[in-house]
Amino acid sequence: MTLFSANLGFLWQELPLPDAIRAAKAAGFDAVECHYPYDVPVEAVREALKETGFIMLGLNTTRGNVAAGDNGLAAVPGREDEARRAIEQAIEYAAAIGTPNVHVMAGKSSGEVGRATFVANLQYACELAAKADIIILIEPLNHRDAPGYFLQTSEQALEIIEAIGTPNIRLMFDCYHLQIMQGDLTRRLQAYLNSIGHIQIASVPDRREPDHGEIDYRYILNLLEELGYDRPIGAEYRPARSTDEGLQWLQDFKERMTSRKA
Repeated sequence: MTLFSANLGFLWQELPLPDAIRAAKAAGFDAVECHYPYDVPVEAVREALKETGFIMLGLNTTRGNVAAGDNGLAAVPGREDEARRAIEQAIEYAAAIGTPNVHVMAGKSSGEVGRATFVANLQYACELAAKADIIILIEPLNHRDAPGYFLQTSEQALEIIEAIGTPNIRLMFDCYHLQIMQGDLTRRLQAYLNSIGHIQIASVPDRREPDHGEIDYRYILNLLEELGYDRPIGAEYRPARSTDEGLQWLQDFKERMTSRKA
């Protein structure tokens, strides 16, 4: 049966993070993930996870100075100290709440200098994460939502993963971003499955609930089951109205996957 993770960076934003975890449990999700939990005491998150029996699958490194336009730091030349502090913060928080994945955000840069900066910071992240048995994720973002972002394609990400060469770095395969940038999701999932650490979904082009738009996620979920992918799929979308009002897709997807197996 396909499992789903609620991305609390977008879902139940009106609730404190511990209460959002509880809301995800009540709604029928199987796990949770988040973006930037650092203002929330570790103990409060840990208690909510224990109460619900959930795992917090992943979290992000901080974006930096958002008011100044930052969208991550790890590929930005001259900001290595900040980038490494953000990596340390994320790994420490993840280890404290039992989170297995940390997404290291690249930020805005380009060219060989940006690549060299990103690779060096990722090597640092992988070495630090290995001590806590944590996987480092890198995620291509589309150029409409994240203009100037260093990492934009799956092939670019895979080349960097290969260059780093450690077993604890993988691709975050966000179907929304990669459909906008490249498409051909079926073949990419088939080809890159062994390098994928996490998969996320949202409708394209509006990044709403995943039951409409140009991607047929029922087909994608069937494909992933056939490929043997058994980890929770991250629902990282912006609700069209309130989160609770838009959750019919979750029940529909689960019922369809269950009836398909019957």
